[in-house]
Amino acid sequence: MRFILQLLTWWNGQTLGTRLWTWRKGVRVGEDEFNNVYFETRDGKRRWVVYGDYSEASTVPAEWHGWLHHSFDNRPGHEELMRQEWELPHKENMTGSPDAYAPSGSIYSNADKKSDYQAWTPNS
Repeated sequence: MRFILQLLTWWNGQTLGTRLWTWRKGVRVGEDEFNNVYFETRDGKRRWVVYGDYSEASTVPAEWHGWLHHSFDNRPGHEELMRQEWELPHKENMTGSPDAYAPSGSIYSNADKKSDYQAWTPNS
């Protein structure tokens, strides 16, 4: 079933073209905690990711993003990425999910519903 979904849609992992390209030219170099698998060509000039689930770029952690975009040559696992004390662990984009950010005053916020907003009504 997964193969058929990949054959007919682009958002379920890899397409048939990507599967063939990866099979012919790709060398697997690693995997992250989101089950994304990273590849590069044998000459190291091209790098790409095959997403573990849906094709969602926000599931790529910072260290792999830097490697994919040639910001640094050492892939994650070889050299630890320097982290700041204020950095939080990577989390994918939660937009559209129950965990999405909702500022105070938003109708989606779970915070106290008190607000200084009063709806306008005609003739008042």
